[in-house]
Amino acid sequence: MSKTLSIAICGCGPAGLSAALFLHRAGHRVCVFDQFERPGPVGSGLILQPTGLAALEALGLREQVLRLGARIERLFGRAVPSQRVVLDVRYEAMGARWHGVAIHRAALFDVLHRTAQAEHIPIVPATRLTRVAIERGQAMLFARQDRHLGAFDLVVDALGANSVLAPATRRSALPFGALWATVPWVGGVFRENALEQRYRRANEMAGVLPVGRQTVDGPPQATFFWSLKHADEARWRSESIEAWKAQVHALWPETEPFLAAIERHESLTFARYDHFTVSRPWSERVVHIGDCAHATSPQLGQGANMALLDTLALTWALEENDELTQALPRYARMRFWHVRLFQAASALFTPFYQSDSRLLAFVRDRITAPISTLPGANALLARLVSGMTVPPLGRRCRERLASLLLAARDGLAQPESLTETTDGA
Repeated sequence: MSKTLSIAICGCGPAGLSAALFLHRAGHRVCVFDQFERPGPVGSGLILQPTGLAALEALGLREQVLRLGARIERLFGRAVPSQRVVLDVRYEAMGARWHGVAIHRAALFDVLHRTAQAEHIPIVPATRLTRVAIERGQAMLFARQDRHLGAFDLVVDALGANSVLAPATRRSALPFGALWATVPWVGGVFRENALEQRYRRANEMAGVLPVGRQTVDGPPQATFFWSLKHADEARWRSESIEAWKAQVHALWPETEPFLAAIERHESLTFARYDHFTVSRPWSERVVHIGDCAHATSPQLGQGANMALLDTLALTWALEENDELTQALPRYARMRFWHVRLFQAASALFTPFYQSDSRLLAFVRDRITAPISTLPGANALLARLVSGMTVPPLGRRCRERLASLLLAARDGLAQPESLTETTDGA
């Protein structure tokens, strides 16, 4: 885009901060608005897939993330009590050196936030946004008590799944959420480069994810999580924490050192999840990115990665087109098939791992898991998890994104491997 835009970024999470950095560097005037008195992260650990790492590579932040996070090479899970392996995804199935990076949300936030501050991007805290109105060809942004915050050429909605700015859409509240806690990392039987999970049928699930350090000189940490239905949250809070620990210990005795660090209910955060996709993630001078445009279960680990890809797509769409009437539809087209694939895959796979269905658990253990061991199946699963099953930003940007993916892999990309490893990118 040849002209400079005035852009309001709504939300100071990974989506909002990465969008602010991309658009600021593209020469636009950017201001970030956040509802909290002091912006900060919400949640625990996450896995940055190769696609998310590619976006951070474009921002020049991959190395900082690598220094803080834990390199993830495998996703592994067993069913209890049979001890059948029902999840085993290895990034190396796509080729040597591919990997993910698990990181605490606080560490990722700090990297993005410090960079935004260093580049003097204004961040306005304690501002609870309420609406956008289009007047005289400008987007008027309002906060509580109808306080007018200014007129902008573009408003980027990065307020998450409960955004008040997103269009109304049909959504499904998923019955299972998760309890999350950050605990000191304990080695021993746990792999330092793997997400590990245990399942009893599909209604009990525990997971351990090494997430590196929140600061470069800080202690290593892990994220521990436990599936829990919304309907059972009140009962869980009314019972003793020791009763819950006994339930977890019965499923996975090796987690005892992690459980020892969880002393009270308040040590865990309960997260709820919705499933929806906004049919058109833009309107006149407003565009939606991240969870406010497409929210789903965290089973495939795509949330932050999808948001980072959204910001990259929006930046490139604005770069390619001089008018918002062309750029915003272009952004939506770039993300269309990738978003739909992962929304469909999440809807398909989540009930096999989080539901009350005994039948689906049986199918997972006796049919789906064995099929995943067939030749070529692990490569397909690895490409799905890594976010590279279909071109993440459309075919027109395939080569441009491929160079970022290879650089993000480990900085040792070889020209001849470009086609071999990025057919779907």
